[in-house]
This record gives sequence, structure tokens and C-alpha cells, in this order.
Amino acid sequence: MFGIKSSARKPNRDPAEKPFWISFSDLMTALMVLFLVAMAVALMAVTQGLQRLEAEKKAREESIGACLAGLRSLVAQPEFKGVVLNDSAIEFGALAEFDKRGHQLGGDRPAFLRRFVPRLLELTRGAACERWLKRVVVEGFASAEGSYLFNLNLSLQRSQRLLCVLLDSRAERALSQADRKYLRRLFLVGGSSFNALKRNAEESRRVELRLEFRELNEKREAEQELPWDEDSTCPLDPVGRGSHG
Repeated sequence: MFGIKSSARKPNRDPAEKPFWISFSDLMTALMVLFLVAMAVALMAVTQGLQRLEAEKKAREESIGACLAGLRSLVAQPEFKGVVLNDSAIEFGALAEFDKRGHQLGGDRPAFLRRFVPRLLELTRGAACERWLKRVVVEGFASAEGSYLFNLNLSLQRSQRLLCVLLDSRAERALSQADRKYLRRLFLVGGSSFNALKRNAEESRRVELRLEFRELNEKREAEQELPWDEDSTCPLDPVGRGSHG
């Protein structure tokens, strides 16, 4: 009697052998690929950031260079003979020297400064200067004669005298009101005692203008509308010492 043979029963596969399970080596390979892709994206972002930073740095340098080139052209004009641009500092030499222990600008000096500064302001309003220019510092200087504190105060008075000359609305060839308003926002007074001495005491009693530019990541300060007045009385003069602020 012949019996019916049953087919051999296939053994159950272990779950690890099922086709949808990837091997450990394939998993590591996939993770490595993901890691390389992530690194490539990160490096690309860093590279693009550095390139953008370099481009901004180059643009800033070119803009400031163009600003200073315009300033060099200005001081090279015959009508401003004697004015020198030293890096970013405008040196007037004998055109803005003071008497010993004094803060008055005698002779044609006030008239000369009222001719020169409006041209400077026109230049600073241009695109090359305006984008990065932070302020113009009026620096007064004193000679080594006398005490430190006396000369420090004297140098500040000399800086202030320059602003008094430029803000005097009653002077001959006075600056326009627009220039005077702009000057009040842009100019800052500073003073030095014994610093940057010149060859002799006479040349050291002077005032200079120094342009300061914003750094690459430095934000522009919000401009505040200052209350305006037409009182051009200089507090350094006896009739102006009663003013208050």
C-alpha cells in the first residue's frame, strides 16, 4: 500500500534573515553617507559665509578708499593750500593755529574754515563716505608748555572754538542752516594735551579734524532729531557765559 508523501516542511526563517532587514555594514554605510552629505552642506554654508564676509570687507575698504581719495582731491585744490590729509586726519597747519595760552582763531583763519568745511560736508554726504562714516572728531592740541590739566582744558576749548566759528550764523559767509544742522550731528569734540606734539610749540597749538569710520559689523546709530536753535553765542566768549544747557 502506497502512502501519500507529504512535502517536506520548510523550516521557519529567523527574522534576521528576512529580506527587509538591512545588514549592519549597510547601515553603517548609509550613516556615513548621511554624515558626508551633512558635512558637505555645512562646509558649503561656511564657505559661502566667508566669501560673503570677504566681499563685504572688500566693499567697505573700497568705499572708504574712494572717500579718502575724494578728500585728497579736495585738499589738493589751490584754494586750500596748506591743508594736509594724514591717513584719515585733516591737518590745517598754520591755517588753524592758536596763540600761546589762547583759544581764539585770529586773522583769516575763521573765514578759511568756513570756506573749507562746507566742501568737506558736501563730500561726506556722498555715497562713498556716507555709508561708513561714523563721525568727524574735532581734536584740539596744546604744546608741552604748562601743566597737563591746563593744557587739556585749553585743547578742548580750541576744539570748541572751531565749532563756534562754524556754527556762527551771523558771521560773514556763514554756513547754511542745513550744513549747521548736519555739522551738529556729525562732529564730536575731543582734546589732547601733549599728544602728537609737532616740531615746535607754535605748530602744536592747533586743531585737526579726524574722520572715524564704522567697523564692518558695527550698526549705525539711530539719528535723533536734536532741538534746533539759532543762538550762535559762543560760551567761550564773555557775553555767552551766562548760557545754560
